[in-house]
Amino acid sequence: MRRALAALLALLAAGCAGPGGPPPPAAPDRMVLSPAQWDELPGWRDDTAAAVLPALLKSCAVLQRLPPDHSVGADGVGGTVADWGAPCGAARRLSAGDDAAARAFFEQWFTPWAASNNGRAEGLFTGYYEPEVKGSRRRHGPFTVPLLGRPADLVTVDLGRLRPDLGAEQLAGRLDGNRLDPYPTRAEIEAGALGGLAQPLVWLDDPVDAAILQIQGSGRVRLDDGSVLRVGVAATNGRKFVGLGKLLAERGLLPAGSSMPDIRAWLEAHPSEAPRLMAANPRYVFYRPVVGDGPIGAQGVALTAGRSLAVDPHFVPLGVPLWLDTTAPSGESIRRLVMAQDSGAAIKGPVRGDLFWGSGAAAFEQAGRMKAKGRVWLLLPIERSPRLAGW
Repeated sequence: MRRALAALLALLAAGCAGPGGPPPPAAPDRMVLSPAQWDELPGWRDDTAAAVLPALLKSCAVLQRLPPDHSVGADGVGGTVADWGAPCGAARRLSAGDDAAARAFFEQWFTPWAASNNGRAEGLFTGYYEPEVKGSRRRHGPFTVPLLGRPADLVTVDLGRLRPDLGAEQLAGRLDGNRLDPYPTRAEIEAGALGGLAQPLVWLDDPVDAAILQIQGSGRVRLDDGSVLRVGVAATNGRKFVGLGKLLAERGLLPAGSSMPDIRAWLEAHPSEAPRLMAANPRYVFYRPVVGDGPIGAQGVALTAGRSLAVDPHFVPLGVPLWLDTTAPSGESIRRLVMAQDSGAAIKGPVRGDLFWGSGAAAFEQAGRMKAKGRVWLLLPIERSPRLAGW
């Protein structure tokens, strides 16, 4: 009887896997690194390589504040901090603007590794920018949309500090006794769920500007007194990000894959429907003032237009140089050195990136329309810690 039952179960399983059955589940994301040669990087000799050095030195400064045996990236993909000492020291001695010397520097101190996702070399590359919006330090006239600071009861848990194998994963919530409960959603927050727990940093004059600022992360607020306030992410409510383009496509209101300018145009053309749609994204961002250069990326450094890339830090270590091969909205190739210096809620997977285009309207047009296939190579120190088995 047991043998007959086992045979029947096996036949049923085989039938489910056959024609008409449900497809097998997709393999989980897994970064595979393959050693490469410099001449295999498309356009390697054509880049103005020295332009990436200021961004590299910012990342070096962050890395070298960490303990020497600290692992760089999840699973120690980037070696240890000690492995970066010599390359970072050599970078500081380079002359500004010398592209040949910069290329020679990378070839001397780094090895290129082609990244793939379970063997799939191509991934998706998009763009983002730093919005500039209008605001006021007090609520009056058209300035009625609050940009909230971090709430007093918000608790953020950095899981990597508790268990290093969890990498950069973070949770957010509020305490109920000894229990961590989910934090209110965007719709709940906009309906007043926080009361006085979060104070407005500034007031904006346009809810669409506020929504786009939340999607992009950081931004510049041009205040009605003539000054400019730069703001950065202080925390989020920990909820999953849901893109407005996805919501519009699911409801048949815009074609799938619509650009950010197209999405913005729809929101502005439908002022009665836009608030409900924007509230359907449960993720909410809280802000803090940023003094000095910006915007500030997830690595804690000011981003560099055209040279900073947002990545998924579960796979790609923050602070690592990358060779990017993708396409601009104009159709021209983007083949250049960039630095992994930021992350984003929608940036998931080992071959996935978001290129920072800079600030203002021109950057919005480029970033909002960028959506292209591409490849990426990690540039890792030649002398990486020998304890990194499997890489």
